[in-house]
Amino acid sequence: MSKKGPGKSHREGISLTELADLFPDEIAAAAWFEDQVWPDGRYCGHCGGMNTRPVPHAKPMPYWCTDCRSYFSVRTGTAIEKSRLTLRKWAFAIYINVTSLKSVSSMKLHRDLKVTQKTAWFMLHRLREAWNKEADGTMAGPVEVDETYVGGREKNKHARKKQRRGRGAVGKAIVVGAKDRATNKVRAQVIHDTDSATLQGFVVRHAATGATVYSDDASAYKGDAVRA
Repeated sequence: MSKKGPGKSHREGISLTELADLFPDEIAAAAWFEDQVWPDGRYCGHCGGMNTRPVPHAKPMPYWCTDCRSYFSVRTGTAIEKSRLTLRKWAFAIYINVTSLKSVSSMKLHRDLKVTQKTAWFMLHRLREAWNKEADGTMAGPVEVDETYVGGREKNKHARKKQRRGRGAVGKAIVVGAKDRATNKVRAQVIHDTDSATLQGFVVRHAATGATVYSDDASAYKGDAVRA
């Protein structure tokens, strides 16, 4: 026999005082965000490189990437990269939003966080964009894309199966793949051509809008779909 759910009055969660204890200052909020964004170790939000180090006094940003020689923070490459709001306010905004049964209005967020209504609207838009990237199954990035040829060498094949003309990729299947450097998730697909329409179409299907995409210097990847 089916049973009714416990109802909204029995929802589990934490109180506002407990939330304040979790995020007493900006340092605690930054540590929480870093645990969420970098669960398997810190990486650069620009290139995905793992060769990073802290920056003295965290200026101009907390970390330095020796691979791409750039400063970065836990915000870099995320939906809140361009925000000047404190991470503590972002943490509170996330809590308020996810604990509201029907989401939350920008007016309520404006009152609760003491920010302008325009800023509250911006925050909600950024949060929804971040969650949509997770929900639609696309890779938030940084995303690395490349193609390869799979198949045995012609000289090792039986005479009846050898291609009579051409060399190198002749007789091999073309496989294009994408790897999300943040999560290590990989997507691969057999394709019939390495033209721009095919390769950029693969990128569009698997990389989230706004994700940083890295590829080789092949001209087929150059276009609006590939940002770097």
